[in-house]
Amino acid sequence: MIEDDTIKLLRESDAGIKMGVASIDDVIDYVSDNNFKECLKVCKTEHEKLKDEIQVLLEKYQDEGKSPNPFVKGVSSFKTNMQMAMHKSDDKIADLMTDGCNMGVKSLSRYLNQYKAADETSKDLTKRLISLEEKLAVDIRGYL
Repeated sequence: MIEDDTIKLLRESDAGIKMGVASIDDVIDYVSDNNFKECLKVCKTEHEKLKDEIQVLLEKYQDEGKSPNPFVKGVSSFKTNMQMAMHKSDDKIADLMTDGCNMGVKSLSRYLNQYKAADETSKDLTKRLISLEEKLAVDIRGYL
């Protein structure tokens, strides 16, 4: 079932990237520190590059990918909007983004373990996405 696991892993990575980009878009206008804002912009660009690579593979398998769970995305956006309404500060944004990165790493690692039969290219893309999430969490620690 290599092809099935590959497609499922690519879908989950696709959804994770979309969630990450949406989360960055939700907060970036509230960031006051230019270095922090640049860090988020770079991370978003890297997410988009991975998304392009995943889209090529999904097209190869004639699959449209996956959007984030609407409930999870809605709760995340609601939480972000509530936090920003109460505390428009870089430390709160760093806290929210760190939580999101940690959830992304956890979910993607679970899918990587669940879809063991996925091809190596898809596993590598997922590992690169995990590394990107981990790097962002480390890079923004100074703003917590």
